[in-house]
Amino acid sequence: MSYRILTDEDVNARRTFAIHRAIDAVVQALMAKATGNLVAPPRFSVHVDQGALVFTAGAETQYTHTLGFRVYDTFPENTPEHTQLVAVFDARTGRFKGLVLGNILGAIRTAAINAIALKHMARPDVTSLGILGTGFQARFHLRAAMAVHSFKRVIAYSPTPAHRNAFAKAMAREIEVPIRSASSAEEVVREAEVLILATTSRSPVFDPRWLQPGTHINTIGPKFKEAHELPMAVAQEAETIVTDSLAQVDAYARPFFLADTPDRERMVELCDVVVGHQAGRLSREGLTLFCSVGLAGTEVVVADALLADTA
Repeated sequence: MSYRILTDEDVNARRTFAIHRAIDAVVQALMAKATGNLVAPPRFSVHVDQGALVFTAGAETQYTHTLGFRVYDTFPENTPEHTQLVAVFDARTGRFKGLVLGNILGAIRTAAINAIALKHMARPDVTSLGILGTGFQARFHLRAAMAVHSFKRVIAYSPTPAHRNAFAKAMAREIEVPIRSASSAEEVVREAEVLILATTSRSPVFDPRWLQPGTHINTIGPKFKEAHELPMAVAQEAETIVTDSLAQVDAYARPFFLADTPDRERMVELCDVVVGHQAGRLSREGLTLFCSVGLAGTEVVVADALLADTA
């Protein structure tokens, strides 16, 4: 029996290529979902006293015929022994194809989904990208955003000056676009035509009055009633609200921050925007919002693409 095992080191060694392949793979998965050919149930957990294992599973049966699952833990320790695993099978035969171990694939997958949303919801002539949060996730979201749009400048902020300065220096060298380390969230939000929220904040990280007309926002961090990085007023004002999985929105054990509001009722799925069944944007001046929750099955199709490319 022959199969591949990839690690973070393998994926990171071909990071730029992996991001482009991930975007292509996720677009296919979204197109499959729009025609009923992506099986994407909400995630489920196995709990013990100290933590849990969280599983996402899915199958894409239109293009790649891929089946599999991802599992990660929620135990408090954050050491190299705590990692994610994605297992890939052939959806036609059940043949095991390989494993991807580590956290980078998940970050690339999430960044790819958000980049696709940005591409379909932001105005086509935007030039400035703002990022709140400069950690692990932010780096991948910046790379993926640059893969789908040629931003001319980037502004980034996080509360710790050393972190945001290091982010700006390292990422400017990598993407070859000027990145300014801002002194406040307000500075970022007022200038950004596209705004990425990549924080772990349990409370809103900016004042909605700072947004300029026509801004597109991706929110990646917490989105629960009692903990959300995005101000509720932004959702209320947005002309369109899109998510990658309505099933996941409604399946959270902790209520989604827009649950039981009119804004939840007008949310649409990204797959329908990608294939043209729904509009991602209605006007130049309107705010648009993408709520990233994680579409099951997409990590499996991305893993399958990376395994195929390294065979």
